[in-house]
Amino acid sequence: MFPVVILGLVWLFFFLTTFNSPEGLQSGQLLQYDRMQLISYRFLHTIPWISLGVIIWFSIAWFSHSRMINSATSSRPLERKENKRVYNLVENLCISAGMQMPKIQLIEDDSLNAFASGLNEKTFTVSLSRGIINKLDDKELEAVIAHELTHIRNRDVRLLIISIVFVGIFAFIAEALFRSIRFGSISRGKKDGGGIAVVVALVLAAVGYLIATLFRFALSRKREYLADAGSAELTRNPLALASALRKISNDPAIEAVKRNDVAQMFIENPKAELKNSSVSFTTLFATHPPIEKRIEILEQF
Repeated sequence: MFPVVILGLVWLFFFLTTFNSPEGLQSGQLLQYDRMQLISYRFLHTIPWISLGVIIWFSIAWFSHSRMINSATSSRPLERKENKRVYNLVENLCISAGMQMPKIQLIEDDSLNAFASGLNEKTFTVSLSRGIINKLDDKELEAVIAHELTHIRNRDVRLLIISIVFVGIFAFIAEALFRSIRFGSISRGKKDGGGIAVVVALVLAAVGYLIATLFRFALSRKREYLADAGSAELTRNPLALASALRKISNDPAIEAVKRNDVAQMFIENPKAELKNSSVSFTTLFATHPPIEKRIEILEQF
C-alpha cells in the first residue's frame, strides 16, 4: 500500500509542475496528450531514483533497527546470572509455545512497561523495565511476557517496524511535495492560475498521509487485543494480565522514550495523552485501545 501511495504522490508532483511551471505554460499550445507524455516521461525517469532511495532507507532500518530501538529506549542486555527469575519465566513460556527464546533487554527505569521488537529469530527481543520486573509478582510478570511473546509469534513486531519505516518514507515524500508547493515552481504557478492545483495537491497529500497514519494506528490497536488474548491462552490466567495492566496504567512513562513511533511498541504507550477518552474521533489517533477496555475484556474470560 505505502509504495503505491508514494509513487502516486510523485506522479501528482510531476502533474502539477508540468501544468503550472513556466515550461508547462510556454507549451500551452500543446495537446493534452503531449502534456501527459511529458508527465509520464518525467515520472518514469524518476522511478529508479525513488526506488533506490526507498531501498537504502529500508535497508538501514532493517539492519540497524535493533540498535536504534535500544538507543531510543536506553535498554541493555539482561544477563541470566543477573536475573534468573525473568529467564526462567521466558524459557518456560517459550517451551510451552514451541518457539525459540528471544533476547532479553533491560530498561533502567522504575516505571512499569515492556515491549517486543525484531524482524527475525536472530533479532527478536523482549524488553522489560526495571520497575515492571520489581513491582509485578510472578504471575503478572509471566502474563506480560506472554503478551510480548505473542507479538513475536504473530509477527506483529515485524509488521509494526515495516509500517513505521514506510510511513516515514511517505512522510518524507509528502514533506518534499509541500516544500515544492510552497517554495518551488508550483508556488510560482499561482500567479498564472495554479492556485486551485496547489490546493488540490495539499489536500490529496494531507488526506493520503492521514489515511496511512490511521491505518497504522488501527493495526496497532487490533494487535494489542490479539496479544492480550494470546497471553491469556499461554498462561491460562487472563486475570493475571488484567492485574498487571492495572498496575502498569498507574505508571507507564519511560523517561528515555521521546519518539512516538517507539512509544507505540510498548504494552501501554508511555506517551499516550488520551487515556480515558470516549470520543470516537480522538481514539482514531490512539496507538493502543483504552487500557480499561482491555482489562474489562480480560476479566470476562
